[in-house]
Amino acid sequence: MEMGLVGLLRAAWVAGILPLLVASLPLPGLGRFHEAVMGFAKRGKIMQSSPCKFTVPQRFFTHFYVLAVLWTGLLLAATWLYAYEMAPIASEPFLYSSIASYLTGGSHLFTLHRSRSTPLKYRYMVWKSVFLLLLMEIQVLRRLYENIYFFNYSPSARMHIFAYLTGLFFYTAAPLSLCSIFAMEVYEFSANLLSEFIVRGKDQMASSEFDLWEFVNPLMKLGWRHWIGAIIFFWGSIHQHQCHRILGSLRELREESGEYVIPYGDWFERVSCPHYLAEIVIYAGLLVASGGSDLTIWLLFGFVVANLVFAAAETHRWYHIKFDNYPWDRFAIIPLIY
Repeated sequence: MEMGLVGLLRAAWVAGILPLLVASLPLPGLGRFHEAVMGFAKRGKIMQSSPCKFTVPQRFFTHFYVLAVLWTGLLLAATWLYAYEMAPIASEPFLYSSIASYLTGGSHLFTLHRSRSTPLKYRYMVWKSVFLLLLMEIQVLRRLYENIYFFNYSPSARMHIFAYLTGLFFYTAAPLSLCSIFAMEVYEFSANLLSEFIVRGKDQMASSEFDLWEFVNPLMKLGWRHWIGAIIFFWGSIHQHQCHRILGSLRELREESGEYVIPYGDWFERVSCPHYLAEIVIYAGLLVASGGSDLTIWLLFGFVVANLVFAAAETHRWYHIKFDNYPWDRFAIIPLIY
């Protein structure tokens, strides 16, 4: 069942990547396919005026981040509790104190048993998933904040309903991909815990000591690659936040003047879509923090890159058509490359 979920996620990411890659090929015979894929992806300023039969308001972007905050938060809470109870990374003094606590009736035997029998590598992998989900929760909370306070979408701004459904899928599948290896075990653990609570009630639940330090300390014991990934993640987050702030201020100017304005500042000096570049950096950080050994996370990163590079090319082209004085030295999304 676990491999079934992993396989399903991987197949979904491949199914999302392939059309984008094919549509990006500069071949004459693929013109119609390119336009069809772009028609699904267009939104906001690059979406040509058309009947609203298959579109939804662009302000529905908020739905993505509300879903992501709730879903990622649920996965994070369940996985963190599973890691604490079933895959503790304890020092020897802590293990000895746990034994003493158990002998005096204070600690739960099952937790102690798992802490001694579960392979250390497995326990670190579980805590790595907690770390990745924590970073993802930080990301979607920030995006929700920015979407509410920075982006004042025009009532006429639309996006294709397929893009809307794709967004809902992405923010469901992306957090799940970060913990897919253990997702079924976490589900079974949570289901059993909930069933025990319903049947026996809170007062009859098997009690175990809660140690706040041991709830957080295992994250401090992760390897240097995970922390380098976190640094890359926050570097991308800082720049994306700044770029979103710039775009939000331009929307206010456009409401006053009625005209689009060329954005300047931060990574806008280098590329037309720095917020997309920052998103790629953010997911590259997650990939590095994962250790790079999980194919599912590689495919998630591949989808992010393919999707954003494809969208950035169209946005870059729109800027050059819209503005005669658009900076000639800006690239679409990757400085000096594309």
